[in-house]
Amino acid sequence: MNGHKLKGWAFGLALLPGMALGQTVLSRDPGLGAGSLGGPGTFEWSDEAALAPAATPLGNDILGDRTPEAAELQAAAPDVDVTLPGRDTGGPADDAATVLADSMVLQGDQTLIAAGGVVVWYQGARLVASRIVVDGVSGNLTIEGPIHLSRPGAADPEAEAVLIADSGQLDRELQDGIIRGARLVLARELQLAATELTRTGNGRMTNLRHVVASSCQICAGDPTPLWEIRARNITHDAETRLITFDHPQFRAFGIPLAAAPFALTAPDPTVERRTGFLRPEYRTTSNLGFGIKLPYFITLGDHADLTVTPYVAASRTRTLELRYRRAWANAVTEWNGAITRDDIEPGETRGYVFGNALVDLPRGYRLGVQVQAASDRGYLLDYDITEADRLWSGFTLDRITRERLFFGRVGNYHSLRDDEDNSTSPAQVADVIWQRRFTPRHIGGQALLEWSVHAHRRPSDQDQVGRDMARASVGLDWQRSEILPAGVVGAALASIDTDIYRIVQDSRYDNLVARATPTAGVELRWPLIGGAGGATHMVEPVAQILYSPPDSDDDIPNEDSPLIEFDEGNLFSENRFPGWDARESGLRANLGVTWTRIDPTGWSLALTGGRVLRAEPDEAFPEGSALSGTRSDWLVSAQYDSGTGLAIANRALFDDNLDMSRNELRLGWLREDLQLSAGHLWQDDDNQDEAELSDISELAANIGWQIREGWWGSAETRYDFVADRAQRASLDLTYRNECLTVEMGVSRRFTSSDSVRPETSVGLSFRLGGFGTSQEDLPGTVARRSCMR
Repeated sequence: MNGHKLKGWAFGLALLPGMALGQTVLSRDPGLGAGSLGGPGTFEWSDEAALAPAATPLGNDILGDRTPEAAELQAAAPDVDVTLPGRDTGGPADDAATVLADSMVLQGDQTLIAAGGVVVWYQGARLVASRIVVDGVSGNLTIEGPIHLSRPGAADPEAEAVLIADSGQLDRELQDGIIRGARLVLARELQLAATELTRTGNGRMTNLRHVVASSCQICAGDPTPLWEIRARNITHDAETRLITFDHPQFRAFGIPLAAAPFALTAPDPTVERRTGFLRPEYRTTSNLGFGIKLPYFITLGDHADLTVTPYVAASRTRTLELRYRRAWANAVTEWNGAITRDDIEPGETRGYVFGNALVDLPRGYRLGVQVQAASDRGYLLDYDITEADRLWSGFTLDRITRERLFFGRVGNYHSLRDDEDNSTSPAQVADVIWQRRFTPRHIGGQALLEWSVHAHRRPSDQDQVGRDMARASVGLDWQRSEILPAGVVGAALASIDTDIYRIVQDSRYDNLVARATPTAGVELRWPLIGGAGGATHMVEPVAQILYSPPDSDDDIPNEDSPLIEFDEGNLFSENRFPGWDARESGLRANLGVTWTRIDPTGWSLALTGGRVLRAEPDEAFPEGSALSGTRSDWLVSAQYDSGTGLAIANRALFDDNLDMSRNELRLGWLREDLQLSAGHLWQDDDNQDEAELSDISELAANIGWQIREGWWGSAETRYDFVADRAQRASLDLTYRNECLTVEMGVSRRFTSSDSVRPETSVGLSFRLGGFGTSQEDLPGTVARRSCMR
């Protein structure tokens, strides 16, 4: 996103298509907050050895109900005072210049003639020429080219403005004068070629006559660039870093496409924030038709900005989008919103507002504020805002130190799903969690003390479906490890968790319920390492025995742990329920082994297998689930890393008869010309309880590949094999060369409901290089023109 100042009529935007006329780097567009779902994530692969995981680290999860936290807002450092380019650096007027040349002659009238590889350094300016004549009286220079002059005061002369010319005359400070056959190169990107260049104002103003501007490579054999802007005069202000085009004409392949009978102003490539129009966005959807967005970026000082975006579409859509951002020394905030009148919902006013703020408080506390509201879920999808279907608004307060954690939140949930009734779903939710990690004085090891309070309320006053709950809990965990003979690592584990519940508006449960769940256990690990043929082999068998008094928990409704995962991360865990309402109990043994091979050529392979054995079935686990009965399903996982960008992981659950209940395959391949991330999840519901998920067979994949030089393609799909239909699919193409970026794409959303309709969307945007900041760092190569001699 770029911002700039535009002088003249707004009609001038159409005359210079794709020129970004606004600039902003206040933040990197943080997410929209809790519940916001962005695009597919990049495939990541851990560099850690795939050994059997230890017991779940104490206090690793703040909330057990998998509620997403507020998005992390970021802000760039504010602008700082800088020495304006083109200004004197403050040295005395009689500072001597340094001259390097093959030959120098001093004539009787004190005229100096330097010839052959002349280089002059003076107060930050560097001049390279073939011959210079310095007048002994005035000190003015007559220069013969080729001339190469970097502007005075430039922090990085090679990356900022450079003047190249055939000949010229300059004053003794190398700032003001007349240059002939000149080319001004800004940030090594935008070139302005003129028959004559004049510098005035102590080097501040550079005026070029009969100018051609372009950031494209120009060859002597084919001097016509891909695009160019011709103008009577172009003025570059080194202080404001603005370029003014007088009566510009835009050409592509030498053919005039647009012209403006007035002056247009745009920032040079060094500008980061400037009030003005941003790059227009063109979007066509099956629901809205063809539309255009024309964002206008407004800087409100160094620490705030406002973006106003009118959106007009063929379906009589009239939308105004707003985004406000501000950063303080100890806080940052961002607010996004829109208001719409369209013919999707005739006569209705639709819109949304998402706001987020983070404030650093004394003593390391941090306050978060979040607001999320929308007229309907279809609006968020129709206008490509987010795929979130549950919105959360509220406050959070947290403080994390080396030994202590405090987290609190209070807020309201609002569901946009057609199959969820907000009156019977937990709406108002509050949580407070405090944890302290310490080392007991007499018994050693590591301990964690935790207390927490939770409450939620349903708006409905009906019995059972309007159930409200509050819980207060205190827990103490302790573990200590020791190295035993033969390298065996032994650990003692103990914990106690106490809860008291208040349950109202549900006649099936008592109003007050209390419970205490102690747990004790031991763990043995035997890490072994060896080698053969240069490869390293690691084997680690693990046995963990735990006991908790049996407890059915029938007197407490399970609100936060209806779904249980069974994977490598919790194979050696005391409690596999993600929340507080349900707890694992009874005598049980967690058994497993891992084998890892690390090859000297760089690739590695790891296999992990294990299961859970119980003396008696735990009623907390649904009948037929992977953890039910006296023997759990077998858990087997494999991980392969080629060391060159290819990574494969597979996890499977199956019983003693080899009947598989779940399988998950993930694939990632990262190369310079290929980026692939894919995953397939399969789950059989034949042995699942009604509370569990039904049959699942779903493929999710995204891929990016280098089609040819300058061309990068990307595709994404999510396909449901059970429903035999795609949920979404997209295809995008990007072309980049040294002076132009073109992005085009088509996407299709197949999901539908009472409030959401399937939609096909087509987008197109392009950007001319050389205006605003440099082009984005995108994947793939950049096509560059080669000049053949």
